[in-house]
Amino acid sequence: MQISLILMREIVQLFIILLMGYIIVRAKLLRPEDSRSLSVVMVYLLTPCVIINAFQVEYTPQVMAGLIFSFAISIAAHILFLLLTRLLAGPLHLDVIERTAVIYTNAGILVIPLVNALLGPEYVIYSCAFIVVQQVLIWTHCRSLLCGTRGMEWRKLFLNVNIIAIVAGCALFLLRVPLPALINDTLGTLGDMFGPLGMLLAGMVIADTPLRRLFTTPRNYLPVLLRLLAFPLVTVLLLRAAGAAGWIADGKNILMIVYLACIPPACATVTSLAQLYDRNAAYSSALYVLTTLLSIVTMPVMIGVYDALI
Repeated sequence: MQISLILMREIVQLFIILLMGYIIVRAKLLRPEDSRSLSVVMVYLLTPCVIINAFQVEYTPQVMAGLIFSFAISIAAHILFLLLTRLLAGPLHLDVIERTAVIYTNAGILVIPLVNALLGPEYVIYSCAFIVVQQVLIWTHCRSLLCGTRGMEWRKLFLNVNIIAIVAGCALFLLRVPLPALINDTLGTLGDMFGPLGMLLAGMVIADTPLRRLFTTPRNYLPVLLRLLAFPLVTVLLLRAAGAAGWIADGKNILMIVYLACIPPACATVTSLAQLYDRNAAYSSALYVLTTLLSIVTMPVMIGVYDALI
C-alpha cells in the first residue's frame, strides 16, 4: 500500500502541473493551438533524450534478463488487450475510436517519470520495452483501424524518432559504450522536463474541451471503465495466476513497471492519428481528457491491487 501512496503523491504533483496548463489557456495567456510547439519539443527532443539516457546503465546479465522479461510481458499485455477488445467490440458495440482508446495507453508520457520517481533512473530502461511494442502497433494496427486500410507504414515506423532513439540506446547498451559524463548529464537534465511538460500539454488540451458535456455523456464512461479498470484488473489477475513475478530476480519491480504502463489513460498519439485520418477526433480527444482526469484516482488504486496480489 505504501507504494500506492507514493504513486498517488507523484501523480498529484503531475496533475497540479496539468492544472497550470489549463489555467494559462483559460486565462488567455496562451492559446490551445500553442501546445503544438511544445509537442514538437516533447516528441523530437525530450523523448529521445529520456530513452537514450535510460539505456546508459551498466550491462549485466541481470539487466539483460530483465529487459527480455519486460519485452515478453509487454508483448503479452498488448496481445491480451487486442483479444479482449476483439471479444467485446461486438457485444458492447465499440466503434474504432473506442477500441483504440482502450487498447493504447499514454505510457510514454506518464510511466517514465513515475518509474524514475518510484524506483530510480536505473529502472527506466525496462519501461522502454513497453514503449517499443506500443509504437510498432500504433503505426501498424492502430493506423490500419483509423484509416480503414490494411498494410503497414514501415517507413514511418523506422523513421519514428522514438524508435531511432531506442535502437541507438540499445546499441550503446549492448556494445557497452558509455556516453561522456557531460553529455549523459545533459540528457538527464532534459529528461527531467519530460513528465512536467507532458502534463502541461495535457492541461492546455483540456482547457479547450467542454467539460460539462464530457462528464454528462453516459456513453463516454464505457471505454473509460474498460481502459482504467477492467483491462488492468484482468491483466493483474493473469499475472498473479501465471506467477510472473517469480520468473526472474527482481521480478516484482520489473513486472510492476510493465503493469504501470498498462494502466494509464488513453494514448494522446491516437487522438493525433484520428485527426490525421478524419475519424471523429473530437470523441477521441474527449476520451483522452476524461481518462486522464479520472486516472489520478484509478492508477494508485490499480497499483494498490497489484501490490496486494503480486
